[in-house]
Amino acid sequence: MPLFDTFKARAEAVSAEVHRCATKAEALDFILAFLRQEPGAAVWANGPLLDDADRLRLSEQAPGLAFEVTRENAAAAHCGISQMDWAIADTGTLVQNAAAPEQRLASMLPAIHIALAPTAGLQPDMASVLARLHPNQSSYISMITGPSRTADIERVLTIGVHGPGRLVIVFVDELVGQDSSPAAGVHAGLRAAGPGGPAQTWGAAPQRRET
Repeated sequence: MPLFDTFKARAEAVSAEVHRCATKAEALDFILAFLRQEPGAAVWANGPLLDDADRLRLSEQAPGLAFEVTRENAAAAHCGISQMDWAIADTGTLVQNAAAPEQRLASMLPAIHIALAPTAGLQPDMASVLARLHPNQSSYISMITGPSRTADIERVLTIGVHGPGRLVIVFVDELVGQDSSPAAGVHAGLRAAGPGGPAQTWGAAPQRRET
């Protein structure tokens, strides 16, 4: 099965929504249409899709959209948009270099997270992604599988308590992600977050990441 189809099946099994666009222009149109269907404030963290985009036109077509991501406006936003770097097909997991605080704010605080991912960043499994991580460039790595899930002591599952209740993943064929060359098994400084619990950290300074 192609990697995209495997990822889509795994991600949708944990309530994520998965879409694919061929070009950056198509992805921008998709996001604008989505924001019009989900009116309210939105924040968009810096990323390659914005590099060549007309931000003024985007903000005019999507009232309430801001490109300055602070804790205050991210907490007040209905949608947050940020770029992922890789995706793990066999678990439906997104992987993000989240060293920049705005990336974490856009992906954790709004009710809806729109995650942009380069199709070229699809990898078959966790080992393939770990082999491509460069700790000197990525001091904070987030791994996201589905929307936020929390279970209490009675194992009653609740969606969206400690993070977004809706995860919309948009793969873009034309989008460029991180360098995909292997890094010879360099795995230090990882911070991974899965559904239903706090992140685990290996070899990194203490930081907080909830999903």
